[in-house]
Amino acid sequence: MTVRGGDHPQLLQRLGLPSFQQRWPWIGGDLQTLRDTLREVDLPHEQGVPIEIPVPALPSGAADAGALLALLDQPQGESKGLVLLLHGLGGSSSREGLRRMGVALQVAGFAVLRLNLRGADPGRHLAGGTYAARCNSDLLPVIARARTLAAGRPLLGAGISLGGTMLLNACLALPGVLDGLFCASSPLDLAACSASIERPRNRIYQRWLLKRLVRQTLADPFGVSREEEVTLQATPPRSIRAFDSALTAPRWGFANVEAYYREASPLQHLVTACDAMPPTLLLQALDDPWVPASSAMHLSEALPLEAPIRLLFTRHGGHNGFHGRGGCWGDQLAAAWLSAITDR
Repeated sequence: MTVRGGDHPQLLQRLGLPSFQQRWPWIGGDLQTLRDTLREVDLPHEQGVPIEIPVPALPSGAADAGALLALLDQPQGESKGLVLLLHGLGGSSSREGLRRMGVALQVAGFAVLRLNLRGADPGRHLAGGTYAARCNSDLLPVIARARTLAAGRPLLGAGISLGGTMLLNACLALPGVLDGLFCASSPLDLAACSASIERPRNRIYQRWLLKRLVRQTLADPFGVSREEEVTLQATPPRSIRAFDSALTAPRWGFANVEAYYREASPLQHLVTACDAMPPTLLLQALDDPWVPASSAMHLSEALPLEAPIRLLFTRHGGHNGFHGRGGCWGDQLAAAWLSAITDR
């Protein structure tokens, strides 16, 4: 059961959390989104144990086999499960928001495996190419390794933005691969999300994202094709859609950007194959400036009541913001949801 335009009081009561209240001065979707960029995040020193996980060549042949770098963080006491934590577009295991969520999960008693996706740094030197919203040939071997690291304990997933989209696609491709999932501000319809970012109000956001993506792509120590180099340097893409058309779609074997957006968008598959999913919570703010809430609203209307997927809407929170009076409410929600699964 879901509630449009607000949160679900029964679910929050069961998880022991209050409703989300945005905190001054982070008022409105944009300031919620930008908080971690504008204000330093207080984090412990990096202590993650590096683990290299082999991955095959891209199906298109655009990049050879290599490895992805993950960092394993242990809780203070005995672990009650392992959480595979994925960053979003242009992110990495070092991003402040991702690390903060990881710390919240550690405090809740989880071991956390922070993955750097293909092309992200640290770990850029281990594999050529870049990632996509559906990158199962990379992600499923990582999940298999994570299952081994979990050593019989529950294996859960948590994804921020596009990282959540990837985990949704992996769960749909191989039912049972995770025991539970939490996604914050994750695109369900890639075409709608791309169109949202292209709105004039989001010009600065899109320019920032494209700058990071182009820099990340050109920094590939294994090189880029001549055609890709010309595209990125002589006529650089001016939209996320143009970048995906020139780079992401062909690298991951899609016929074109339309096919990529259609096939890698989990929305339609979540509606038709929701029974394949583990217990899943999707968190979406109605004032998210990047990801339109309409896709999650559509999913909430289409799902049967007995589906293992829950959606939680907040009036405020921006794109993976959720900065409240007691810290990052989204991190607290992730820890509470995944703890509820392991404590059953």
